[in-house]
Amino acid sequence: MLNLSILVEESARRNPEKPVLSLGETTINYRIFHEKICQAANAFTKKGMGYGDKIALLCPNIPQFPIIFFAILKTGATVVPFSIFLKPEEIAYQLSDSDSKMFLCFAGTQEMPVGKFGKEGFDKSTSCRDFISIGNLAENVENFDDFIKDEETDFESYITSSEDTAVIIYTSGTTGKPKGAELSHINLFTNAEASTTIIASAEFEAQLVVLPLFHIFGLTVMMLAGIRRSLHLILLPKFDAKMVYQLISRFDIRIFAGVPSMYWALLNEEDTKENANSIKKLRICISGGASLPVKIIDEFETRFGVPIIEGYGMSEGSPVVTFNQLAVGRKPGSIGTPIWGVEVKIVDDACNELPAGEKGELIYRGPNVMKAYYKRPEETQEVLKSGWMFSGDIAVKDEDGFFFIVDRKKEMIIRGGMNVYPREVEELMMRNPDISMVAVIGIDDEKLGEEIKAFVVKKKESNASEEDIKLWTKERIAKYKYPRIIEFIDKMPLSATGKILKKNLKKQLK
Repeated sequence: MLNLSILVEESARRNPEKPVLSLGETTINYRIFHEKICQAANAFTKKGMGYGDKIALLCPNIPQFPIIFFAILKTGATVVPFSIFLKPEEIAYQLSDSDSKMFLCFAGTQEMPVGKFGKEGFDKSTSCRDFISIGNLAENVENFDDFIKDEETDFESYITSSEDTAVIIYTSGTTGKPKGAELSHINLFTNAEASTTIIASAEFEAQLVVLPLFHIFGLTVMMLAGIRRSLHLILLPKFDAKMVYQLISRFDIRIFAGVPSMYWALLNEEDTKENANSIKKLRICISGGASLPVKIIDEFETRFGVPIIEGYGMSEGSPVVTFNQLAVGRKPGSIGTPIWGVEVKIVDDACNELPAGEKGELIYRGPNVMKAYYKRPEETQEVLKSGWMFSGDIAVKDEDGFFFIVDRKKEMIIRGGMNVYPREVEELMMRNPDISMVAVIGIDDEKLGEEIKAFVVKKKESNASEEDIKLWTKERIAKYKYPRIIEFIDKMPLSATGKILKKNLKKQLK
């Protein structure tokens, strides 16, 4: 039996006065952190939430995210984290698809009206019955602080099975509709534990958390692993290179984890002596979410003398599968070797294991592999076969056992560490009355890894500009998903069966 909330309980018992969360000038310790979690768990229970229920959470990197996350787990319920970039239709879909009964949503700001979008999505959903705002949204909307303020600061955690679902995290697929990957308590616990060993040789007390906690990379590798080690988590709701430099210096940060676009931004921030001295405090940097160009690794390590170690993972793997582990060795440009307890193979289309040097699909198995896609048995069977997770990524293993990603079977685009699935974007854009046909692809981008481009065939009567198409799409989909580049073409290259030949479109770029 295992409930992930034990991570907080143990750290609060052993290090009650140690700081756990800082945001701006506000810091709370493990004792208060646990008390707030208990208050929220009591409030959830009074609302009828408990074992097996789904509770959605849309929140940036502020203290309420981990408080609500662990409170949900304490009740035996399941957390359904949402991206703060979702628009109302996307929110409504994920609320209904996950069968969430309650939705806790950040009120947002003028620049980021996530509370407005969240309430609109909630009103459109079919199953969700309670909406609670994190911050002040409207007079008739219950506020999270008021929701928990009179509750007791003790709560006995529900004893879940280690195989019970702790988190349902949404990830898109070739169908275009996001799917909920069910991750169990043991999936996340073992992956968090493995993450702590990856960086065990770097002694530190505080870590900067700029990776979004709603993303599986930030959730497991930073939040869960950090609390497992009773670390002090310095929260940054929005990445800002200048602020990163300042926080590293202020809190004596020794480890930084980010996606490739963040390292690009740090390199391109003003090159001052203060910034250089700040970064040189670091002992290790971690990169994931997308392939980090070797050029950036070389430039970063040359300028600052700090190693960047890369890994590979996916939501279905909780997420870490392989890593350039310091105890094993590292090869810039590779995704490293399997973490503890995980087996990785490269196979051909007949599932035969391939020797070193030959390209094939990367598959893996271990305690990190998801239970299933929620309510999608057929799609689960497509990727989970005899305990092996078929990643859809094409990779190669070298003679030393290091793995390298070389291509993707899927058409997935990884923009700044965020997964974008072309079909989802295409299906939305086809609803535009000016568009006759559309094809979305990823193109190389120095800063983000990949940028999104749409080839559009307009309807004959349309006078829409490229900017018109871009703005229309931007208003209806998460901001990291809409195409920044629109190119009008007269006709699409098609196969004999009418399928768009995206490889031909990509050839035009060369």
